[in-house]
Amino acid sequence: MKWNEVKVTTESEAVEAVSNILMEAGAAGVAIEDSLDVQNYQKDPYGEVLDQKMFTDLTEGAAVSAYFPETIFLPEILPLIKEKITRLPEFGLAIGENKIEVSEVAESDWATAWKKYYHPVRVTRFLTIVPSWEQYTPQSDEEKIITLDPGMAFGTGTHPTTNLTLQALETVLRGGETVVDVGTGSGVLSIASSYLGAKKVYAYDLDEVAVRSAQENVDLNPHTENISVSANDLLTGIEQPADVIVANILADIIKLMIEDAWRLLKPDGTFIISGIIEDKKAMILEKLTAQGFVVDRIFQQKDWFAIILKKGEED
Repeated sequence: MKWNEVKVTTESEAVEAVSNILMEAGAAGVAIEDSLDVQNYQKDPYGEVLDQKMFTDLTEGAAVSAYFPETIFLPEILPLIKEKITRLPEFGLAIGENKIEVSEVAESDWATAWKKYYHPVRVTRFLTIVPSWEQYTPQSDEEKIITLDPGMAFGTGTHPTTNLTLQALETVLRGGETVVDVGTGSGVLSIASSYLGAKKVYAYDLDEVAVRSAQENVDLNPHTENISVSANDLLTGIEQPADVIVANILADIIKLMIEDAWRLLKPDGTFIISGIIEDKKAMILEKLTAQGFVVDRIFQQKDWFAIILKKGEED
């Protein structure tokens, strides 16, 4: 079978949203080239000097490449893809050039075409993300290895929103918690929560592709039987009380789940949100504090923010 590569030139802040749009359109996998990866990881905070060529030759912006089987008629779906991406600024995301290019990829090449973009990356003090095809030796006894197959999903730890959320989870989790991961994507946050001591993790995503991918990634990692992955629309209909709720999604989507998050969190529970750009920060904080949440800590990387909030005393 032949495959078609659809390459979208965009901005760094839009890569996960663009990836989601392409996967929902039927892509079998995505690869992300992000110029920010070079800036963020030329020398990581744990002393490992990284080669720029490991990431991308881009000096600005980002590119998301998706792979579609020839059985999908691209002329029919490309206008819809373009329309959805063009609407992303309504959610506060810059899309830059928004250029779409299509090229043919041979069957023998497609399965490995995206692998050159992913390498082991130590994203926090304790967590290192390793692609499933790579061999990696931990550098210390405390280092925890998260194995991912990033070709079938997004949110692999190298994007600032995911990286900030992992840092926040590492700060919050002490062991024994019940964690709810909303918009799980690749499942990386759920796997990290389990490795950081969570007793039970519930991972939800509206997209069935993400649900399947997250489950596959969970299955790649040992001792993750405590993670339950299923489809759900945010927190609608969920009744499971939680010690920690984590959501790495757009601010305009997070605001839709604030009441449910408050309802489900146990007294003194923690709400971790990420995917917040500077233009949306004041809006989302206003709505959260109006609900009763109290800001505990704010993490920032470039123009992105992750916020740790505590459930205040109920009236």
